[in-house]
Amino acid sequence: MGFADKTLQCADCGAKFTFTAQEQEFYAGRGYTNEPKRCPACREAKRSQFNDSRGPRATRQMHAAVCVECGKECEVPFEPREGRPVYCSECYGKNRPSNRT
Repeated sequence: MGFADKTLQCADCGAKFTFTAQEQEFYAGRGYTNEPKRCPACREAKRSQFNDSRGPRATRQMHAAVCVECGKECEVPFEPREGRPVYCSECYGKNRPSNRT
């Protein structure tokens, strides 16, 4: 199926933009049936606005701990409590319930 460049009008700013044959082929290959409604600049602005509204990614506070199995110092994303075992990531992978027989 041959594709040809199309001129479309942006729904946001009203500017005309080209929906290239290569873009059309890409869309078809992904199974997209609708043409883009926004020009590349407005698409990027919309994407940026969406990402900004989500806010910065929260960073977890890490806590120092000592692995009960190998004795190696490690950091965990929770506050260790007395009487509860803490494992480093390597030992945790070996002791995970899904790995036990």
